[in-house]
Amino acid sequence: MAASSRRKRPNSIGNLLGDVLDDTKDLVDDLVDRAKDAEGDLRRTARRVVDSRGRSLDDSDAGSGDDDFDSLRTALDDLTAKVNRLADLQAAKADTTSKKNRS
Repeated sequence: MAASSRRKRPNSIGNLLGDVLDDTKDLVDDLVDRAKDAEGDLRRTARRVVDSRGRSLDDSDAGSGDDDFDSLRTALDDLTAKVNRLADLQAAKADTTSKKNRS
């Protein structure tokens, strides 16, 4: 049995590197998807905070609402930067892979 499985797919450095690249691509894709989901959740939360802030008549809530909004805005900016960085890494990896496949 072991000999027949070797004939189907011989062990080689090329196959190992290909598997590593495929797994890395899957990981980056998953990270980008999760970052997009987190960004969407954060945007919905920020909208809810802004909406509830507009309905509040209590002055004490208005000050803390501004702080909450600022912290959410900062978190959203950080998350957007991370998503953009991951997208750039994925694009660079795709370019490298396509160039390697052409050679």
